[in-house]
Amino acid sequence: MKKGEIVKVSGPLIVAKGMGDVKLFDVVRVSDEGLVGEILELRGDRASIQVYEETTGLGVGDPVVSTGMPLSVELAPGMMGGMYDGIGRPLDVIRDLTGERIARGVDIPAINREKKWQFTATAKVDDFVTTGDILGTIQENEVVEHRILVPFGVSGQIKKIKSGTFTIVDDIAEIGDKKIQMLQKWPVRVGRPIKEKLSPSTPLLTGQRVIDTFFPIARGGVAAIPGPFGSGKTVVQHQIAKWSDAEIVVYIGCGERGNEMTDVLTEFPHLMDIRNGQPLMKRTILIANTSDMPVAAREASIYTGITIAEYFRDQGYNVAIMADSTSRWAEALREMSGRLEELPGEEGYPAYLGSRLADFYERAGNVKILGSGDKTGSVTAIGAVSPPGGDLSEPVSQATLRIVKVFWGLSSALAYKRHFPAIDWLISYSLYPDQMTDWYADNIDKAFLDNRADAIKIMQENANLEEIVRLVGMDSLSDADKLTMETAKHIREDFLYQNAFSDIDAYASPEKQHKILTAILTYHRLSRKQIDNGALFTATQHTDLKETIGRFRDLPEANIKQIDDLITELSRRLR
Repeated sequence: MKKGEIVKVSGPLIVAKGMGDVKLFDVVRVSDEGLVGEILELRGDRASIQVYEETTGLGVGDPVVSTGMPLSVELAPGMMGGMYDGIGRPLDVIRDLTGERIARGVDIPAINREKKWQFTATAKVDDFVTTGDILGTIQENEVVEHRILVPFGVSGQIKKIKSGTFTIVDDIAEIGDKKIQMLQKWPVRVGRPIKEKLSPSTPLLTGQRVIDTFFPIARGGVAAIPGPFGSGKTVVQHQIAKWSDAEIVVYIGCGERGNEMTDVLTEFPHLMDIRNGQPLMKRTILIANTSDMPVAAREASIYTGITIAEYFRDQGYNVAIMADSTSRWAEALREMSGRLEELPGEEGYPAYLGSRLADFYERAGNVKILGSGDKTGSVTAIGAVSPPGGDLSEPVSQATLRIVKVFWGLSSALAYKRHFPAIDWLISYSLYPDQMTDWYADNIDKAFLDNRADAIKIMQENANLEEIVRLVGMDSLSDADKLTMETAKHIREDFLYQNAFSDIDAYASPEKQHKILTAILTYHRLSRKQIDNGALFTATQHTDLKETIGRFRDLPEANIKQIDDLITELSRRLR
């Protein structure tokens, strides 16, 4: 191991000499306390190192020792339901050892080496296997089956394999001349290899009407949630983590407030997954690097999270990763860039901000995974952006928008009106619906996308009409325009608004969403037909029918057939 010594300390950045033989991004141990750091820059025999822990007390002459390995995350059974810091250390174990604050120089394995797991071999002796093939399975909990894969770079005939009870560091198989354990390590800044990237064609269903119907995201897609303070970015991500049909959720608290991570930790164990009746934490992994934790580790946290997501993707799972927020991550990048004395770009961010964001988001995708056959898996990446003052022209927002294909723009005006999710339907967009036409036709209804387009058009027309009403009053509108505004009110209040505290309304299936919107639009189309035939706007308004539509949000999934009955009644009453 190469050993040098500190010549400069600047906050979380140190410079060490005598490091001529090390490599970029090698992990080092700093001082006699063994603080964890990573090499960012090499100039001759001097290395600039970001330290992932508090550097108070470090001084010139303190030793620096290179491990010769890049920053890596441990991958094995025992991860599910865990909470880790930005560099992959288990926070619950650290708390038990050192108390509520993380002690410096803590060196703890990410995954328990003592716990034994029941391994069931699915491959057999003499089978020929290659990277990504499944050797066997472990039932990690009631929800997740952990699939043990042939490690990267290994292929050949199985000489030995056995079922039984093992720790993650015990030998479970022998392939060629290599002994295989359940524990794998992977460098966080390197994407795990795949066979082929596929076009996303299936939606990630979230149960949130404004997302699933108006601005859907595909499995393997990328989305951004920008918005000013208090507009509900974190709440939207929490709702997606709770209710989406992703099989695994990785949630990264990157520089956000600690109480938000506390909410996740206290809520998720008590929330039941509607698909299996088990606590949501059993399919969730948390990466926490909150605002009071070392800023350098914040920069590494999103890479730690996406590497864990890729690991479960390679097992054939559909994974959703939430990054909250990439703005705080970019601020950490800016701070470290400034201490390295790099030439600043716009607003002080480094010139490579856009490429670093792309490195993260491009690791999402719907892919063919390694191994025999045509198995697939996906990673869906959803990043919150916190632009100062809600200014979407700032560099992080603009760099993100150039990459993502779904934009859920949050509005402080909607949030102040207590309309949640506060996703502004006038500025948001999704580029995925055209790729998912066949899925909607086969699984919901051929009219789904037509209804979506009509509803969005009505909301846009309503915005223009509101401007006219503010100028000259409601009486200036034609009966057809009055109907448009009334229908827009129904869409806004009875469809787009969703009560996260309601046991029924917090989640809506795609079928329920389609039926509610169909009922609203059927009322609109039949009323418009009457108006076109000479009827007055007031003659098309039936209070009982409108009140019935307004109650559909609170209709249990088992009773959504009642919506079809109302649509039949609408056709009878308004023909």
